[in-house]
Amino acid sequence: MAKGWNRQTRTLSRSRGAKVRVKTARGRKNSSTRWLQRQLNDPYVAEAQRLGYRSRAAFKLKELDERFKFLTGSKRIVDLGCAPGGWCQVVLEAARGEVELVGIDLQEVDPIAGATLWVMDFLEEGADDRLRAHLSGPADLVLSDMANSATGHKPTDHIRTMALCEAALDFACSVLRPGGHFVAKVLQGGSDPTLMARLRENFTKVHHAKPPASRADSTEWFVVAKGFRGASNKSD
Repeated sequence: MAKGWNRQTRTLSRSRGAKVRVKTARGRKNSSTRWLQRQLNDPYVAEAQRLGYRSRAAFKLKELDERFKFLTGSKRIVDLGCAPGGWCQVVLEAARGEVELVGIDLQEVDPIAGATLWVMDFLEEGADDRLRAHLSGPADLVLSDMANSATGHKPTDHIRTMALCEAALDFACSVLRPGGHFVAKVLQGGSDPTLMARLRENFTKVHHAKPPASRADSTEWFVVAKGFRGASNKSD
């Protein structure tokens, strides 16, 4: 991406200033007050609103792509867990409209010109077959920002999120063209040996990264796997 975006990312990640303090209100939980205060003081939230992105998560994908370069040349893309649509916006922006993009989520997503958006549970039987049938050919890129609602019990949350990542990887291996890419959310400690072994078996390059836009207190990380080997090109 442009050098201007590199500078903007560094500026956002270091941004400080007068903090907005939110007073507690009758009927509002302390956790809700903390969330609102964090949102009001988050430079990524303000920048997303300024640029018209649907969420600050758009910058996570931008920053990952700035580092690993997986959007360039990707023309047939699946976005798993696409709500509210920020990643779809970034994909379309990078492709300049010349892309076949399918996004799915459990929640309904407001229409985005150039994207096909479905309300669908990716884990329900036959969902992956429906997605494959819709595509006009093998995918260049599979994105997964899927995550379960947090239970507050870290081991449980980790297992559930890793299960989603494993399901997304199964789908990616069934739909990607040789040389295609896979990007997925995991949690801290997401370099699970079994998952990483599968990724290295199926892709030529595998990275584990936390983009600057991911909040410092968040446990989320991402795996970026490039160069899908294809069924007949895996290493022994």
